Amino acid sequence: MIDADQLKQQAIELKLHGIQAHWHELTQVQYPWLETLLNWERQERKQRSLERRLSHAKLGRFKPLTEFDWQWPDKIDQKAIHALMHLDFLTGANNIILLGGNGVGKSTLAQNLGYQAVMHGHTVLFTTAANMLNDLAALDSDNALRRRIKHYAKPALLIIDEVGYLSYSNRHADLLFEIVNQRYEQRSTLVTTNRPFAEWNDVFPNAACVVSLVDRLVHHSEIIAIEGKSYRMKEAKEQATERRSRQQGGAK
Repeated sequence: MIDADQLKQQAIELKLHGIQAHWHELTQVQYPWLETLLNWERQERKQRSLERRLSHAKLGRFKPLTEFDWQWPDKIDQKAIHALMHLDFLTGANNIILLGGNGVGKSTLAQNLGYQAVMHGHTVLFTTAANMLNDLAALDSDNALRRRIKHYAKPALLIIDEVGYLSYSNRHADLLFEIVNQRYEQRSTLVTTNRPFAEWNDVFPNAACVVSLVDRLVHHSEIIAIEGKSYRMKEAKEQATERRSRQQGGAK
């Protein structure tokens, strides 16, 4: 059984001020129930913290990595993806870039990495590039903009999905640079993109900060390229075939 001093230290760590104030009275009698009470409190707080982090992460619904079809892409470094799941990149505030065409699984892999990070106690935020940049660009007040930039700069892992699917103004480019710059060498950023960096001038036409933006993203980063046809298109064709088969069967 844990001794009284260890239990008191747990009460201090849990900030149970009422119990600390009456500690002498509580420990005048046998206290096995006190150890149970502190364990309940610790587990409940741990569960609530996990639920809070999952809610704030906004990962949405996604296919777990155990169901990912590794045989579908023409090119994917499965070992590298599994290595990322150990989350060592978060310790060094390194970035991850998942590069590939539409429907090859970039978002699914990013969501799985985000979920793994949350389960191991890290704060995570998943957002599309369009949602984040439009959110920031809509703010008129400098104070409101600073607070919102802090919202995106704060998580241990920020996942920016779908960079390259739309073109953006110079203001959008500057806002993305500000986010990346504030996180640079302090917190990890994961970006999914369908465009190689050489084409990011087309994503942010005429933006002066593109070179600096790419430089900060690529420095201390791991780039994983995925090649292949769209898995979503494959699933859509399979579902259409199944529907036709059912319809033909019902017509007999």
